[in-house]
Amino acid sequence: MIPVGGLMFLLLCVFGGFAMAGGSIVAILHAMPFELLTIGGAAIGSFAMANSMHVMKASLAGLKKVFSGSRYHADDYAELLGLLYKLVRLVTSKGAMAVETHIENPQASSIFQNYPKVLRNADVVGVICDYFRMIGMDADDPHQIEDVMARELKKTLAERMHPVHALQVMADGLPALGIVAAVLGVIKTMTHIAEPPKVLGEMIGGALVGTFLGVLLAYGLVGPMASRLKQVVEEEARYFEVVRAILIAHLHGNPPQLSLETGRKMVPNEYMPTFNDLEAAVGQAQPAS
Repeated sequence: MIPVGGLMFLLLCVFGGFAMAGGSIVAILHAMPFELLTIGGAAIGSFAMANSMHVMKASLAGLKKVFSGSRYHADDYAELLGLLYKLVRLVTSKGAMAVETHIENPQASSIFQNYPKVLRNADVVGVICDYFRMIGMDADDPHQIEDVMARELKKTLAERMHPVHALQVMADGLPALGIVAAVLGVIKTMTHIAEPPKVLGEMIGGALVGTFLGVLLAYGLVGPMASRLKQVVEEEARYFEVVRAILIAHLHGNPPQLSLETGRKMVPNEYMPTFNDLEAAVGQAQPAS
């Protein structure tokens, strides 16, 4: 995985460069456990004070996403496009009430069952069913539904950004906590001012390890993790934007094929199927009953 490889390369360059310059890794390793306890403990305590239990749990779950990346890939988008095409085509040919049995019980739906990846995603299934219900309740003003969907997706994205902000705040505070650990080390050194210069030098060096670790953890680990998590959250939000684009295009009176093309354009470029590939995939689709 690229994040793990990047972290290993970072540590190799930092500590390898230090060793190649004649520095003693042993001195850093000797002081590191105590400095990490001070800095890490203070960071975790501050994190707990600043965030709710929900955000803390979401942050822990977000750390997995940092290394695994977005849950949505080309196959996921292809299934979503295929499902929405069939639902929109069914509404176009038989009316909004024709999808009622499918959206009221998606697990038993002959349409949803053809797209198992979508069906396993309770969040997107809920969004799809909710807005097809709105269409079935004669809420056919595309501008009204577009506004409701836009506000809901914006709210959801803002909530999923909370772990990103929490990690970034931690990253911003780590250099200062490193200074706290370093100051404590200096205080300890001053209480041993009568010791020989060699002993004092080792104690001062150990104190400076705190500053080093605070900066390294902030800009070499937690900060990049927050940035990566932000990218993943924003990328996953595009999955729901595909749903919005297709439904709104349908409500504006576009034929199913054009609505599908509108949704295809919302897929991230690295996962976007070509027009011909998508046309071939749905070309044989028939309205379900």
